[in-house]
Order: sequence, then structure tokens, then C-alpha cells
Amino acid sequence: MTNKYDDAPKLLKDYLVYLQLVKNRSELTVLNYYTDIRSFLRFYKIKQGRASNDPAEFQNIKISDITESDIKSVDLMLAQDFLIYTKNEKDNHPQARYRKGVALRQFFKYLTNNKGIFEVSPLANLELPSPKPALPKYLTLDESIEMLQNINTPDQKRDYCIITFFLNCGIRLSELVGINMSDIRCSRDSSGHESWTLKVLGKGSKERIVYLNDACIQAYLDYLSPAETDNKTRAEAGCRDMTAKTDALFLSRRNTRISNRRVQQIVEECLKASGLDNRGLSVHKLRHTAATLMYQNGVDVRVLKEVLGHENLNTTQIYTHISNDQMQSAMSKNPLAELKNKK
Repeated sequence: MTNKYDDAPKLLKDYLVYLQLVKNRSELTVLNYYTDIRSFLRFYKIKQGRASNDPAEFQNIKISDITESDIKSVDLMLAQDFLIYTKNEKDNHPQARYRKGVALRQFFKYLTNNKGIFEVSPLANLELPSPKPALPKYLTLDESIEMLQNINTPDQKRDYCIITFFLNCGIRLSELVGINMSDIRCSRDSSGHESWTLKVLGKGSKERIVYLNDACIQAYLDYLSPAETDNKTRAEAGCRDMTAKTDALFLSRRNTRISNRRVQQIVEECLKASGLDNRGLSVHKLRHTAATLMYQNGVDVRVLKEVLGHENLNTTQIYTHISNDQMQSAMSKNPLAELKNKK
């Protein structure tokens, strides 16, 4: 465990290790669990009179002194009070309260099943607020084309390839940053037909294969640009430095693997150049865009699930929203659409 969890009591540290090593949860997921459980333990200390109830001091409440006896004293009512507190005092929306409730239930399930602290989890019957699934924000087809046509960054070929991969493959930020040169393969069948594939390392270290379309292949080859042998010319065009001592596909100016933050900045710059910077869009919204465009153009939701690397179909269902244009078109196709009152 890194020092960001130094304030966690031992039982919580054990749980975070369990999430990483046994459940294969990502570092971000583990951090979110820690943050939510820490908030609950801070609330516990306030209720016990062991910490100030001044809202300004909440973030400074230490939880390292929470003992096993403290954990054993937690009951269902305290957890319910905590969720009410997050609503009234912290102004958490239903989705945030739902996430906190899930984190608590899973933590106490672990303490019951793996640590034997409880015979039955005291939070087994904790009812959670039902979050309304928000429709994902995404770019329309025209906006996606506009974005691709306005990539004029100093590393144009690299950045064009990055945006193309996001909009066509629907990969996550961490998945794109983690792509290696060796992850992209080209194979030919007996008839000579080429297939280009990308091996993606997704959530929980699960691998999946994504087939690259023509746009991705061309952007990738342009970024490598083998015809350009002069390093200065390649650098000016934003091509990959093939002398770099790393297998990473997308490189920084220092010839190291590009960072998550730099990719976020590139996306922000490209959105601004296209006049799309006031829409609350982000890197992840490009993943939403890819999924939405594929679904709207006939890709079966079960195939989409595999492309996106979702564990279950319910997660993918969020992308089956229908655009306003499609709804308007559907109404106009009703055979009664032209019938008017003649009286």
C-alpha cells in the first residue's frame, strides 16, 4: 500500500490490499473505496464525540486510531444515519450516496466472510438510494468529424492517432496510455486479407482484443511514418521516434510513455479547437461517443459489450439511448403521420 493510505486502520489496509491483489480492482477503484469508507469512519468518530462536528474540520479527522472494537460497534442505524448525513450535510447526489453505500456493504461483507469479525454483516440489509442512470454525454457524428479535422497540435500525427483510437475503439484513458507497440498485430488469412488487432489491458488486468478499422490503421501508420527517416522531420510532424528505448506506442517529448494527464490535455486542446470545449466533455466522453455511434449504426449491444470490455450487459445498456433525431425520424415514419383532420 502506498503512503496515501497511511491513515487507514489495519483492517481497512487489509481490505484495500485484498481489493488490489485478490479482486484485481484498479488503483482508482481502490482509492474510491478508501475515500468512501474513510468518510464513514470520520462520521463514526463525530457520532462518538471523538472528533469535532465542525464541517470545516471534517477532512482533517484522523481514522488511524479506529480499532476492531470500534468496527464491531457499527450497526445498521449508524450506516443509515451516515447516508442521511451525506445527503443533508454534504449534498451528495443519489449516485454518490449509492456508491458510498456499496463501499460500506462490501467492506463489512469482507470483515464478516474473510476476517470473521461478525457472524452476519450488520450492513447486509442496508438499503441504498436508487440512482437515476444519467445518459452519457457524447459527440454527434458531425461533431466527431469536426474534432478530427481540427487537430493542429505540435505533435499532430500522434494526437490525431490518439483521438482516432478513442473515437473508433472506445478504449479507456488508462488502456490507451498502456498500449505497447507489440500490442498491435497484422495477420493475413489464406486469401491474403489483412486483419489488424489491438490487445488491450482493461479493468482488473483483463485482456481483450479490439479489431482496428481502416481509420485506426491509417492513423497508426501515419504516426509511425516509416517513409520519414529523418528524425528532425519526424519530430516536426509529430511522428513516433523509432529510436526510443521503450515499447510504449504513444510517447511524450522526452521519449517516455505519455502520461494520463498529457492525454487529457490533448483532448481538451482538440475540443477547444473544434469549439466543443463548453459542453462538459472529457476523455471518457470520447469512449461514450464511440459506443453511441457504433450502437446507432447497427452494432448489437452484446458485441458492444465485448468491444468496450464490460463485465456485464447491464453496464452496456446505458449506451442504448436514442438520439433526438432518431426519435423524430421514428415518429415521422408512423403511417398515420400524414393523416390530418378534414373537418
